[in-house]
Amino acid sequence: MSKINVISGDICTLEVDAIVNAANTTLLGGEGVDGAIHRTAGPGLIEECRNLRGCPIGQAKITSAYNLPCKFVIHTVGPVWKGGDFGEEGLLASAYTNPIRIADNMKLHSIAFPNISTGIYSFPKELAAAISITAVRKALKKYKSIKEVLFCVFDEENLEIYNRILSEPSP
Repeated sequence: MSKINVISGDICTLEVDAIVNAANTTLLGGEGVDGAIHRTAGPGLIEECRNLRGCPIGQAKITSAYNLPCKFVIHTVGPVWKGGDFGEEGLLASAYTNPIRIADNMKLHSIAFPNISTGIYSFPKELAAAISITAVRKALKKYKSIKEVLFCVFDEENLEIYNRILSEPSP
């Protein structure tokens, strides 16, 4: 049985098998979590990402972690919120399930996610949390190597939202 927890902090400090990067489609660094991960990992990460030639929205790709304390970085691209009529919910769910699929293929046991798409991509926090938790719970039923999932949030509002949703019975 996998356990799911939420913590508040800096995802770049976590000693897990993989952290998930909320990347843009180029995979070449950006704002927020993406920029922090690239800065902390060092120049090797950008070089490896150049060779990946980008990533479509909802998909994911894995790299080494370089100077980060985790083993791998799984880069995923969440959707920009455009009001909800452009498949954003499904794309966001995929941005959570595809990293779990990759982690399972690599036989990893622990993975940490940031709040994908809720920063400059403007996805509503409450909706994003519900989608992420539902997607992760569903994926963990299919992919069995993952024993621990951490949602690593950066603010009190998200911490409260995730704790509340996680305390509700899963469907």
